Amino acid sequence: MLSNACKYAIRSVLYLAIHSDATAKIGVKTIAQELETPQPFLAKLLQQLTRDTLVSSTKGPNGGFYLDDNNKQNTVWDVIKSIDGTKKFDTCFLGLSKCNNNNPCPVHFIVVPFKESILSNFRDKTILEYSDEIKNTQQVLSLKDLNLLDGAAPK
Repeated sequence: MLSNACKYAIRSVLYLAIHSDATAKIGVKTIAQELETPQPFLAKLLQQLTRDTLVSSTKGPNGGFYLDDNNKQNTVWDVIKSIDGTKKFDTCFLGLSKCNNNNPCPVHFIVVPFKESILSNFRDKTILEYSDEIKNTQQVLSLKDLNLLDGAAPK
């Protein structure tokens, strides 16, 4: 449903929410390494997010990307709108141009509640709430430090 670009952008915003602030900025190289994402591609995504005021940045030797308190009040939906737009969420799951409650496709009434639930979480939960949840649980943004063979938790 989401493009790889959007997935990388969401993960990078959540990573920044956990690991950065105005006094602890992070370079794109570090973010790309930690999230195992292509650095040049991630750099362009972070520039887009900065233009849309979803991420903050400073240039120079002590520069980098970070989230301030205002950035952390944004939502995953804001990131999705910035990178992918919202069209994917407005279209029929099977690709019919006129699918709606009056002209439903065969899976319409299965997919609509699922979409509404996802959209509700993406729109209503702030980046700060997601980052707090990640810090307090075993949720991961990268598989980099996981031993997937024995199911061990991150280092």
